[in-house]
Amino acid sequence: MTVEKTRSMPVGVVVRRLPGVTRWQKWSWRPVSLLPGAKAADWEVMRQEGDAVEYHAATLNLELYRTDTEAYLTALSDKVPSIYVIMRPAEEVDRDVPMDVMLLTASAYEGQDYADTSDVMVEKVPMPPGLIAWIRDFVELHHEDEIFIKRKRDKKRIDLKEDGIGDARIRQISDVYRAPSRKPKDTLQ
Repeated sequence: MTVEKTRSMPVGVVVRRLPGVTRWQKWSWRPVSLLPGAKAADWEVMRQEGDAVEYHAATLNLELYRTDTEAYLTALSDKVPSIYVIMRPAEEVDRDVPMDVMLLTASAYEGQDYADTSDVMVEKVPMPPGLIAWIRDFVELHHEDEIFIKRKRDKKRIDLKEDGIGDARIRQISDVYRAPSRKPKDTLQ
C-alpha cells in the first residue's frame, strides 16, 4: 500500500464587488465563499443585486502536502476554520476586474507569510463542511506529533580551568594580571 504524499482538489473562489466607501476607491473586492470541486471559471457573474455583484472569479487547485499537517491543524483549530485566498492587482489596466486570484492555501503559516507583504491581499474565507472533512482526513492520515525534548546541560565542570584570563597570546606562568615584561634592548649607553 502506497501512501499519497500530496492531495489536490479544484476549489472555486467567489468574490464580491461592492461600491467603495471613499472617492479614491471606486470598488471594494473581497473573496466571500468557496466552491469545492468547481469547474474552471474566469470572473463569471453569479448574482447581482443593485451595485453588489458576486463573481465566480477563478478555480484553483487546493494542494495539501503531508509535511505541512501542523499548519493545517492550526487552520482547522481556528474559531472559524478558513482557507487563505491570496489576490494581487491585475496586470492589465483596461480590464473590468482589477484583481487576480493567485493562490489558495489551507496552511495558516503560508497565509501569514503572504500577509507580511503589501504586494498582495490575503483574506480568510470560511471552509465549507465538506472541505473541513477532506482536510481533516488528510491530516489524520499523515500527522505525527513531534516530541519536545528539553535540552539539558552537561554535568561537566568548565570552571576548573582558568582559560581566557588575561591575554591568551602571552605566555604567563605566575600572575596572569601582571603587565608583560620587555626584553632588554642592546643599547649603546
